[in-house]
Amino acid sequence: MSLLDDRYVAERFGRGPDRVVAMHGWGRNRSDWAPTLDGVDGIALDLRGFGSAPPPEEGWSSAEYAQDLIPLIESLDRPVLVGHSFGGRVAARITALRPELVGGLLLTGTPLIRRGGAKKPPFGYRAAKLAHRVGVLSQERMDAARRQYGSADYKAAEGVMREVLVRTVNEDYTDVLAGLRDYDGRIELVWGEHDTAAPVDTAREIAERVNGELTVVDGSAHLLDAALARTINERLRAMLDLRSAT
Repeated sequence: MSLLDDRYVAERFGRGPDRVVAMHGWGRNRSDWAPTLDGVDGIALDLRGFGSAPPPEEGWSSAEYAQDLIPLIESLDRPVLVGHSFGGRVAARITALRPELVGGLLLTGTPLIRRGGAKKPPFGYRAAKLAHRVGVLSQERMDAARRQYGSADYKAAEGVMREVLVRTVNEDYTDVLAGLRDYDGRIELVWGEHDTAAPVDTAREIAERVNGELTVVDGSAHLLDAALARTINERLRAMLDLRSAT
C-alpha cells in the first residue's frame, strides 16, 4: 500500500491498529521485516529511494527523512519504532525530535556513534580530489575516481541516493543521543554479536548514553538473520505488552 501521497510504500502485518512502524537498512526494503513482525500489528516501510518508493528530490539527511515521516507517526497512536542501520538513524531522529509521538524505540545495527577517528581515504582518491579542486582533473574523471575508490554501498548508489549516503554516513548524532537520554519511553537495542558495520561496543555505549536495554545475539552479524529477527520479535512483543499493561 502507498502512504503519504505515494511517497512511501508499506506492507501491513497483523489485523489490529498499527502499533509498530519498521524501517529497513541501507540498500534493503520492507521485506526484511516479515519474520520480525510475525504476529505483530504494524507496518514495514520502503523508505524513499528504496524498494518501490520513489527517491527524494534532493540528497536528504536522516533528519529530512525523519521530518518527512512525522505526519505518518502523528496519524498513529504512539507506535513503537523499529529501525535497522540506516532506518534506525531515521527512527532515532523521529524519537528525539517528537518523543511524544513515539511509544518505544528498538534499534539494531544502528551506528549512532563513530568509533575512533575517521578512516583516511586511499592516497589515489585524495590525489584525485586535490587535482579536481585545482581544476586539473575533470568532473568525469573525478566521478570515475569516486566509483573506483568508494565503498560497495557508494558504488551501488546512483543519483540523488549517492548524495543521501554521503550525508548520512557523515552525520553527527550527538543531539539525537541527548534527546534519547531525555526520552521517557522504553529503548531497546538488539545487536548481532559479529556486527562489523556497527560493532557491539558501539551498541554498549549507545545503551549507556540513552539508558537503553541491550540484548546481544550470539552468532549474528549486521543483517537480519533468523536468530536476530527472532530476538527482535521477542523484545518487540515484550515492549508492546508493557505498553498494554500501563
